[in-house]
Amino acid sequence: MNLLFTEYTLGKNKLKNRVVMAPMTRSRAIGNIPNDLMAEYYSQRAGAGLLITEGVSPSPNGLGYARIPGIFSEEQVQGWKKVTDAVHTNQGRIFVQLMHSGRVGNRLNLPKGAELVGPSAIGLKGTTWTDAEGNQSYSSPREMTSKDIQAAIQEYVIASENAVKAGFDGVELHGANGYLIEQFLHPSANHRTDEYGGNWKNRNKFAVDVATAVVKAIGADKVAIRLSPYGVFNDLEIHNEIEEQYKDLAASLGKLGLVYIHIVDHSSMGAVKPTDSVVTSIRESYKSENPNGTYILSGGYDPERANSDLEQKNADLIAFGRNFISNPDLVERLEKGIPLAEPDASTFYTPGEKGYTDYPVASLSKV
Repeated sequence: MNLLFTEYTLGKNKLKNRVVMAPMTRSRAIGNIPNDLMAEYYSQRAGAGLLITEGVSPSPNGLGYARIPGIFSEEQVQGWKKVTDAVHTNQGRIFVQLMHSGRVGNRLNLPKGAELVGPSAIGLKGTTWTDAEGNQSYSSPREMTSKDIQAAIQEYVIASENAVKAGFDGVELHGANGYLIEQFLHPSANHRTDEYGGNWKNRNKFAVDVATAVVKAIGADKVAIRLSPYGVFNDLEIHNEIEEQYKDLAASLGKLGLVYIHIVDHSSMGAVKPTDSVVTSIRESYKSENPNGTYILSGGYDPERANSDLEQKNADLIAFGRNFISNPDLVERLEKGIPLAEPDASTFYTPGEKGYTDYPVASLSKV
């Protein structure tokens, strides 16, 4: 029996299979507000046991990219309610990923009054897209004060409360891919000398403080986190304390009772692969404190490899990313061995339905 297609209980949620749709930025939120097109996109993919949204900013300061959605205004909450209603109508379950972009972005993408901030005033190399002036260099961030840090933690809390109001089944804190939480974790982005920097124990503090506050606000059964040990996205650098640091972080998150930890592995796209020992130590540390917690692995999976990791209890759920873009019926295709359609990379981040909601299901395509 292939465990990938069996039911699973995640916290208080009954999932119809163990397939997770990974969070993927799609840049369709005009004015940073979720819309009917986004509701259609997610509902098309509700065959997954669990859907995780694209990165959603908990505050104006976190909107570093063009057309990414937020969840800090009433209009945004109502927009997301369209999405959750559509997914639930199709018997799906959906978590919102809270992503504060931190130092990653350009001021042209921010609303009036917002600013780029980070743990330290260390900018990124390269350019990013702006709708106003095309590709532009990343803007330099301002180093966050202690007051800024406490305000940011409260922004995550309010966003989580908004997520519950919008009908989400839970929230995934984005502690991966070089955004704000991971910026605090990494010595290449965090040069602070206060309680939030200096050594790895202090660098873990922001992630733990955010998780603690959100758990207190909405309950641990609705709170999860995504981590990317060995991630180098957005100018992060590999350092020699990763295993010790993430083992301790996982134990702290387990003590809080987080419903799942989701590990990113982008090696299939050319990134450094997390070592087996780190992935194992994170799982064991987390589960030693929270035996009923769920562990999600992602990165270049096919059904055979997914089932193997499920059988060996290396993971409880398996996340799939890009294949969900071009295969709204991915679960059915994987289960029945139907060939997969290839995504059009030129439309990953463009506005409109092209390359977003216009991919056919297998029964309507010519594959």
